[in-house]
Amino acid sequence: MSILITRPSPAGEQLTQRLIDAGKHAFHAPLIEIAAGKELSILENKLNKLSTGDYLFLLSKNAVWYANWQLNQLQQSWPDTLFYYGIGQSTAEEFQQLTAHSIRYPEFGETSEDLLALSSLQQIENKRVLLLRGNGGRELLATTLRQRGAIVDECECYQRLFIDYVSEEFALKWKNAQVEYLCGHQCEMLQQLLSSRWI
Repeated sequence: MSILITRPSPAGEQLTQRLIDAGKHAFHAPLIEIAAGKELSILENKLNKLSTGDYLFLLSKNAVWYANWQLNQLQQSWPDTLFYYGIGQSTAEEFQQLTAHSIRYPEFGETSEDLLALSSLQQIENKRVLLLRGNGGRELLATTLRQRGAIVDECECYQRLFIDYVSEEFALKWKNAQVEYLCGHQCEMLQQLLSSRWI
């Protein structure tokens, strides 16, 4: 019996190693890889359009990491005059560790709905909002903020790229490992796995 871990690197390797250390049989085969987003190079321009009291949303730890990396490459710092929001606690903690800026996030949950429920986001008419995100994903946050009167812009800081394994090789690896359990964390990864020819 073995567990297939489909999370991207490096989190996938870390989870696989923790399972092995706990005496489980596991192997790592990520279904996506994370890369710099198509708009990362224009992040600085988008940040410069924001004014004091505007809002910046960080929608994942990957968005935090790539945006921070880009600003470091340009020897720029995060603006001190914005309200920062994280999709959840883990994203907010990543941002605080890298920047030392304060950031607001939902006390419970890590979804767009949880974030939108914050009282400080109910009255944001005519405020500029920049969403730092990856490719794809849900549009609920942007749509709802626009409905509340915000002027919303987005920046694709990272992208998820599907990994296309050679069907026969991966099927053999799956069979030899006697995979009985699958560990994933996004519906799109499960959909890709189920649409594969070798499964």
